[in-house]
Amino acid sequence: MQDTKLFETILGLQAPWHIARVALDTSGERVDLWVEHAADAAWVCPACQQPCPGHDHAEERVWRHLDTCQYQTFLHARVPRVDCPTHGVRQVGVPWAAPRSRFTLLLERLIIDLITQCSTVTGACRIARVTWDEAWGVMDRAVTRGLQRRTAAPRRYLGVDEKAFRKGQRYHTIVCDLETATVQYVAADRTAASLQGCYAQLTAEQREALQAVAMDMWPAYIRATVDGLPEGDTKIVFDRFHIMREMTRAVDTVRKQEHRALLREQGTSPLTGSKYLWLYGEERVPADRTEAFAALQTQHLKVGRAWAIKELLRDLWTYRQDAAVRRFFSRWYGWAIRSRLEPVKQVARMLRRHLDGVLRYVKHPITNGVAEGLNSKIMSIKRKAGGFRNAEHFTTAIYFHCGGLDLYPR
Repeated sequence: MQDTKLFETILGLQAPWHIARVALDTSGERVDLWVEHAADAAWVCPACQQPCPGHDHAEERVWRHLDTCQYQTFLHARVPRVDCPTHGVRQVGVPWAAPRSRFTLLLERLIIDLITQCSTVTGACRIARVTWDEAWGVMDRAVTRGLQRRTAAPRRYLGVDEKAFRKGQRYHTIVCDLETATVQYVAADRTAASLQGCYAQLTAEQREALQAVAMDMWPAYIRATVDGLPEGDTKIVFDRFHIMREMTRAVDTVRKQEHRALLREQGTSPLTGSKYLWLYGEERVPADRTEAFAALQTQHLKVGRAWAIKELLRDLWTYRQDAAVRRFFSRWYGWAIRSRLEPVKQVARMLRRHLDGVLRYVKHPITNGVAEGLNSKIMSIKRKAGGFRNAEHFTTAIYFHCGGLDLYPR
């Protein structure tokens, strides 16, 4: 088989395109292919797909292709331009590359796979032998394609969380589909406007289909949901993990206060070295610390009472009937508010203020566990990349790795 026919077969070229010649440079370790078209070829406008007369040819362009053995391979072609009555002079599309790309479709697919597997653009660059800017261009085009192809499918449950972009209170708002575990929307900052942008892009059918949104008690997110969704105040489910995190912090605050008081009064404290014991759930206390923890609990410490209140609160999410869970909360709230432990009382009052959203878990048993899992993945990507140059790159990386998008060129 002639070398021109070999590369035509490999590239999948069909009429009117063909390989006119092949040049091998062994010293430069590269292969160059010149692609031409038949003189009588008919062309269509790339915008409207209507047959159009030829206008002229653009200057010769070069595309990088998959390596031929160890040699880098490049395609050369002068692409025709057509004169469309509707859209004016346009350059026709070529079957081997996407518009405005300097890589063939096959090489773009390889770079996308490499970035996905390496989790970093730098790692993909080393393997594919491309520059950082070239690889990032592939990544950016892939995300743009994926977002354009995404259909407006109805989604029942969304999760809203924030992720720090960099130090100094720089955040991104991240909205995910809790059933497919994919990121649906990313916006800079964590203001009401950040989340309202997500709701604004939903269709009327999507807004109606949305049953509940899991979130923490950040006022901006609450306000955006109330204003941005029909009956939005009835669709908020406050995340149990954020609630328990606040309760655990209250327990730790009680421990620190009591530990300092005991040291001042007695010069010693049984709480020394016990910080992490009070952060465990009852079933997760390490086996080698069980006896020590039990001994602490018999000393009638304030932190022991706070820990018991925290552990009882966990039962709230086991109820499946509204009346029963409200009776439970009433009993728990009475205990917490009479505990004489101010950090615990502050959490109890917070839950009381947002009670409907807390107890709505009975109807919609969703949490932001999926969002936290995606946050961990995003954090891993950020750490491997050594950070990002700007917020736009961070957004692109989140969509690329966590968006569940169709990234490949066609």
